[in-house]
Amino acid sequence: MPKLPTRLQRFRKGSPLSFRLLAWILLFSSVFTLIASAIQIYSDYRKDLSQIDSRMQVVESGYASSLARSLWALDQKLLQTQMEGILSLPDIVHLRLGIEPDSELVMGEIPRGANTQSHKFDLIHQGDDAFKLGELTVTADLDRIYQNLKVKVGIIMATQFLKTFFVSILIIWVFQHFVTRHLTAMANYAKDFSLANLSTPLTLDRPDTPSHRNDEIGRVTEAFNQMRERLNDDMVRQERDAAEIHKFSKAIEQSPSSVVICDRQWRVEFANHKFTQLTGYDSKSIVGRHPGALNDNHAENRENRHLWQSIRLQVQRVGVWQGEVNSVRRNGERFWEQLIVTPIKDAAGETTGHLILGEDISIRKRYEQQLLRQANYDILTGLPNRMLALDRLKLALAQARRENSMVGVMFLDLDNFKHINDTLGHDAGDNLLIEAARRISSCLRGTSTVARLGGDEFLVILPGLTGPESSSQVAERILENFSPAYSLNGQEVFVSTSIGIAIFPTDSDNSGTLLQHADAAMYQAKHQGKSSYAHFTPEMSEVSHERLQMESRMRRALELQEMELYFQPIVDTETGTLHAVEALLRWNNPVMGMIMPDRFIPLAEETGLILPIGEWVLEQACRAATEWTAITGQDIGISVNVSPRQFRDPNFTKAVMNALSSNDLAPERLELEITERLLLDNSIETAEILRELDRAGVRLSVDDFGTGYSALSYLKSYPFDTLKIDKTFVQDVMKEPEDAALVRAIINMAHSLGLTIIAEGVEDEAQTHFLKQEGCDFAQGYFYSHPLPAGEFTEWLRIHHRLPI
Repeated sequence: MPKLPTRLQRFRKGSPLSFRLLAWILLFSSVFTLIASAIQIYSDYRKDLSQIDSRMQVVESGYASSLARSLWALDQKLLQTQMEGILSLPDIVHLRLGIEPDSELVMGEIPRGANTQSHKFDLIHQGDDAFKLGELTVTADLDRIYQNLKVKVGIIMATQFLKTFFVSILIIWVFQHFVTRHLTAMANYAKDFSLANLSTPLTLDRPDTPSHRNDEIGRVTEAFNQMRERLNDDMVRQERDAAEIHKFSKAIEQSPSSVVICDRQWRVEFANHKFTQLTGYDSKSIVGRHPGALNDNHAENRENRHLWQSIRLQVQRVGVWQGEVNSVRRNGERFWEQLIVTPIKDAAGETTGHLILGEDISIRKRYEQQLLRQANYDILTGLPNRMLALDRLKLALAQARRENSMVGVMFLDLDNFKHINDTLGHDAGDNLLIEAARRISSCLRGTSTVARLGGDEFLVILPGLTGPESSSQVAERILENFSPAYSLNGQEVFVSTSIGIAIFPTDSDNSGTLLQHADAAMYQAKHQGKSSYAHFTPEMSEVSHERLQMESRMRRALELQEMELYFQPIVDTETGTLHAVEALLRWNNPVMGMIMPDRFIPLAEETGLILPIGEWVLEQACRAATEWTAITGQDIGISVNVSPRQFRDPNFTKAVMNALSSNDLAPERLELEITERLLLDNSIETAEILRELDRAGVRLSVDDFGTGYSALSYLKSYPFDTLKIDKTFVQDVMKEPEDAALVRAIINMAHSLGLTIIAEGVEDEAQTHFLKQEGCDFAQGYFYSHPLPAGEFTEWLRIHHRLPI
């Protein structure tokens, strides 16, 4: 069995808290025992002394009178006997009797070194007068008391020590069982506690009862587990936050915008990879530097100082600065940068740094400049467009009001431009516009403005004029500059222009009206024979107003059913029987009356209204052909004129096929008449549309052949079926040998190409004989019938369709 110290050592090692508790219990118990024992021993000691004192008092009270009588009687024997009786009392070891006047009697012996206590009292004879006979001194030995005291001290100390020791051991065992072993378990749990085992709760070897859960150890255990749960939640949150921070860090690093973080004193702390790509500066090399002084060029740094001073003040005052900066890369190249500067604040709202976001907007700035130029300048010619021209006109008028001068406004329109554009192609038209812009500009001085309003229309602003004649001189120079031929696609073309002039303030005092008056004057110049100019007169307003009215009314003509088809027969020259019918468009307006196509078709082409009108004509013509079949029982063909503008519509072929399908008309019964100038528009789109229509079975005809540019080479390239000789050649075949020879040549050429010939404008019988003799296939004109509305033509069919003419 191990000795006690060994057990204590093990106990101390296993439970230092219990050992310290035991030590403190023993210490305080010992102190308490010593104090209590001392009090008890002292009390017993005082009690024993009190007994001796009481015994001394008993001796005095019991022997004082008898000793006094014996001494008075001088009875020595009795006196000795009495003193021996006193000496026999416990603890009395010595008596000394002092007899008056100077004798004494001593009995007993005081031990050497003994602790004694003495008591004296007088022996007095009681008579008539009190007389002192002597004095008795009684001495008691205290050794017995001290011996008993030592024994008591030993017994009390031994019993108290044993009691304290065993009670302490019991307390320590109870404390260890109920406290320290759980504390040890907690300590071991805490020692092994880490973020890796947050899922393992703290459990103790004690019953899970409400009293245990509510005591201190239970609350500590619960606190441990709550802390573990909080740590677990915090760890999850921190992992999530770390993931978010990592994601944000990656996002900042991989951001398409440059990111620079500065401290409170505007010293660079961080720059992402995009900043390095954008500026050429290494992110580490600029740490600690001001963002406005990254290079060693002091001149550039001085330029940036004022900018960054304003940025700093703006951020302090408003909280954000945003703007465009012309920055410099490390290699000296300048670029436009969009900057956003904001402060970085902590939870208390104090600024701890600054965030600078940058984006290279050089391409955007170029686009903006390009868009600004596109918004104000014509892309093709480089001239100011309508918007910029109107602004300059208003400025010129304002200046003229201040200086009391005149402003000339010239409206120019190229003559026959649409014809050239349609025949020679858009590229040729564009080159013509560019050269025309150059020629107009060369006639003007520096303060004047020439602008392209759109299409082939130009505007010239002449500020600071002294009189209207100055504008006439400019117009004459422009007309003269247009005299030389234009070289378009290797071909010389002569193009003139018509100019309308309005003067501020004589013709109007506002820009809008001036433009209207100049436009009206331009139309007057065209009516004069083109290649001329005209000054505005009040009468021109009526013409311009009429044109505007016509355009406005034409936009509602289809809706109000004002458009109408007239029909003219096409007959067989040999037999005179009906072959086909040409549909001719008329506009019957209640206010303007019957309007012929040559008045409104050009306007419809300009405004684009020709597209819905053309679709309506196709639909109505195919429907009429179907109705004639029902009336006559014969398949009568229908011929429809098509504008070049319709051919530029990508849905044209679809519109043709829809008209045939909706009226159940065979494609070969429809013939589309195409002007000769369309053939000269040698474009892939035109060729493909013609071939697509030919594959569908639709017949194709060249209208007014011989009136425009030579298109003989194109007759072989395109799948035409019919050639129509213009009436200008037919009407004089009996009078002019040249016209007769030309008609004869056209007929022979067409037949050699496998084309059918139709002669237009046949008005007398002699012409029919000539055409029949020359082998012309078909003819049409007033000789057979005037163009008739649908009802009258149906009646004409009932009368003539079976009869030769």
